[in-house]
Amino acid sequence: MKKAIILCLALLPALHLWAQSDTATTLKAASVSAHRHKVQRLNTAENGLKLGQDELFRAACCNLGESFVNNASVDVNYSDAAVGARQIKLLGLSGQYVQMLTEQLPNLCGAAMPYSLSYVPGAWMQSISVSKGASSVKNGFQSVTGQINVDYLKPEDEEGVVFNLYGDSHRKMEGNLVANKHIGKYLSGELLAHYEKDFGHSDENGDLWHDTPAIEQLHLQSRWYMMKGRYIGHWGVGLLDESREGGQLLSVANPFRVLLDGRRYEGYMKHAYIINPEHNSNVAFMATVNSYELDGLFGAKHYANRHDNLYAQLMYEREFDFIHSISAGLSLSADKMVDRLNLNNDTLFETIPGVYAQYTFKPSHKLTVMAGLRADYSNLHGAFATPRLHVKWTPADWVSLRLSTGKGYRSPHALAENHYLLSSGRTLAIDSHLSMEEAWNSGLSAAFTLPMGDRFLKINLEEYYTHFLNQAVVDYDSDPMAIHITNLNGRSYSHTIQVDASYDFTDELDATAAFRYNDVQCTYGGQLLEKPLTSKYKGLVTLSWKPWMGKWQFDFTFLMNGGGRMPTPYTLPDGTPSWDERFPAYPQLNAQITRKYRHFSCYIGGENLTNYKQPNAVVNADNPWLPTFEPTMIWGPVRGVMFYAGIRANLFGKK
Repeated sequence: MKKAIILCLALLPALHLWAQSDTATTLKAASVSAHRHKVQRLNTAENGLKLGQDELFRAACCNLGESFVNNASVDVNYSDAAVGARQIKLLGLSGQYVQMLTEQLPNLCGAAMPYSLSYVPGAWMQSISVSKGASSVKNGFQSVTGQINVDYLKPEDEEGVVFNLYGDSHRKMEGNLVANKHIGKYLSGELLAHYEKDFGHSDENGDLWHDTPAIEQLHLQSRWYMMKGRYIGHWGVGLLDESREGGQLLSVANPFRVLLDGRRYEGYMKHAYIINPEHNSNVAFMATVNSYELDGLFGAKHYANRHDNLYAQLMYEREFDFIHSISAGLSLSADKMVDRLNLNNDTLFETIPGVYAQYTFKPSHKLTVMAGLRADYSNLHGAFATPRLHVKWTPADWVSLRLSTGKGYRSPHALAENHYLLSSGRTLAIDSHLSMEEAWNSGLSAAFTLPMGDRFLKINLEEYYTHFLNQAVVDYDSDPMAIHITNLNGRSYSHTIQVDASYDFTDELDATAAFRYNDVQCTYGGQLLEKPLTSKYKGLVTLSWKPWMGKWQFDFTFLMNGGGRMPTPYTLPDGTPSWDERFPAYPQLNAQITRKYRHFSCYIGGENLTNYKQPNAVVNADNPWLPTFEPTMIWGPVRGVMFYAGIRANLFGKK
């Protein structure tokens, strides 16, 4: 209730802003309304996709973690049944190897990573760009399997208010607001607000455990934009407050509770000055600072964390002519991480200054070569270099070929990034010194546009191979009664092959089909084994039908998730094995119906309509205080059918 009151108070300035009018605000330049696109293939040397609002609105899209329902490249699933952290996988590897960006600024790393997907409200997003493989060196050295960049709705967009309300059959309610105002000739302001709360405690399988934790979250941001002459500026501040309540139901005697309280504060600024418009030469300075605090209880284990992060970048770009262009800059990343587990404290300081240069060679519209090199120095891990190369060749109008190769690095924060493992009854052991993770990623892709009838069939083929030189390995297998996070001692790789095709049958009906194969292996206890809890393949079919001049929209998504290996099982007190050696393939079906009006749209839908649920998601649920208790072996849905409904409204001038 307190958070709802704070949200209402936060909205008062926006309502007051629209209640006022003066002569200055009526004299504006002509506004331009951008057309919403669905999925675009990035027209760059990098292999990537851009998901516009039309694509995001094909599902409920309550947050970033639910934005990839219709996407074949990105997998999203819960990492455990206790804290409800959602995790993405790209190229067969977990999301920690994907660099998360918000409007080209690194964000949501370290201790916030397990919950980062729920920290980006869907109603705030304008688009999501997903690039695969070792990406541009401009944004840092962290990208191993790719980058995901989120663009929010902008202060400089057409002024007005966007409002969204959502509710589902699991008794979750959510409200979002995006309000922006042009103040004078040069300045625009924006308020983003999000509030959600779970009003119920689901226990569909009757094991007296929350299927997922009840979440209450308040998220606010104030964002500003200025453009005057050749100067462009963006800046903003934000705060987030979240609580998660999971574990055993209170009706159980001496319940095993999982309680988490998280708070995040952030601020950012971006300043650019255009030196020469004819050559697109400019100098820019970007910086972001954030602080994340987490206070958690996992049964009898008390864990607290504080992560302070600063990132700053100074960059220069210039196009010498149509063939040659360069980007160069300096960067600084600084982290302070404080972990406290029961009575043990651990503090880490890391600073990483760096320098980079990236050269683009484009002798014709058929060929683009982009080569980049970074040099960075960590006070904990020493100096390291990051080379990357991207080549795009278009030998004909109907085919584009891409090649990429490069290195990626990341500093592991083992306990902070994997603290959900504290809910396990097994012993958690972490090596005292974990090396910086280091990997090579190489990929090939081919995109074809083939005439079929009076329309075009679009086909994309791609293959990626990621090879680790160093890795922080979460080892469930060497000792079944312990979880060991250790340095890689052997081989570790991911090999993925994907094919997808899309076709517009009519102006109203389009379809997409995709299939991806994963071969992900790592060395555990001296044995090269299939990575556990990773689906061997994924199949996807989507249909979208927009009859009656697009006033109605019907969307269907069918998923087939392949089976995979489980970690080495152990024996439960009743003498049975903790789980089978492999988990099976399982289907999922999602559907949504949308009715569009001039200034608002209504939608209803359902997820997991096949009602498939992972059996025994919580292992030895009756004995959570024993070493044989395990809630982190999640490979499938933990809840069955879910129905939802919502409304999106554009008010006060928005078209």
